[in-house]
Amino acid sequence: MNGWERDWPAPAKINLFLHVVGRRADGYHLLQTVFRFLDFGDTIRCEPRSDGRILLANPLPGVAPENDLTVRAATALRAATGTTAGVTLHVEKRIPLGGGLGGGSSDAATTLLVLNRLWRTGLDSLQLQRIGLALGADVPIFIHGRSAFAEGVGERFADVILPAAWYLVLVPAVTVPTLEVFRSAALRRDTPPIAAADWRPGFGHNDLEPVAGELYPEVRRHLDWLRHYGDARMSGSGACCFVEFVRESTARAALAALDADMHGFVAAGMDRHPLAMI
Repeated sequence: MNGWERDWPAPAKINLFLHVVGRRADGYHLLQTVFRFLDFGDTIRCEPRSDGRILLANPLPGVAPENDLTVRAATALRAATGTTAGVTLHVEKRIPLGGGLGGGSSDAATTLLVLNRLWRTGLDSLQLQRIGLALGADVPIFIHGRSAFAEGVGERFADVILPAAWYLVLVPAVTVPTLEVFRSAALRRDTPPIAAADWRPGFGHNDLEPVAGELYPEVRRHLDWLRHYGDARMSGSGACCFVEFVRESTARAALAALDADMHGFVAAGMDRHPLAMI
């Protein structure tokens, strides 16, 4: 298999905490967070084209193909390297849209990583991360490929070692627009920053959670349900929420006890992106 015929993983991520510690003059928020990958996600297959076009085989409803992050990633890689190669991208979506699990960013990162290999464009990780950052603040962590404490707009990393864990992730039936949460006047933007070395598992909270819960009561309802099992948190800007378990069996028992109108999944935490070594 030369790589063109296979499905490539694009895993979900969760934010174990997320603090807004300031705001830049250009309006971008300064964050501190810890990213962890999950063994749950999308897959991408790349089909070579001889006509130099970049196409998406299965566009998302309501998203113009040229605005899809996978197409934008392939286009950006081609512009940065001068290659004239083409590709048809086949994306199998499992990560919910607007869930704070990084689905679009992960798809973009996998597209960059895989096409950099298949097109033989030869960029290193930092070069790919710079391209990724122009696509979205969460793209670089998926290229970096390891659990990390992140700060800045989310692009500066310090690797962390995390205990093995399973997560029950709930998926409220709402889509939370990231910009709506960050633009809210109610968002706290002055949480005191910490040093990366001072972070420990269980520390912190998600500053975006109160805003998302007020705008979307379903997020708050799902968090309240999860808190029967522990320190539940929202991931990113929402809507997905999670709680951590030591054992898979306990996480699956909680999943089986979900209210009839709730949906979710169980996934293990991963310390390395599955494409970190390609």
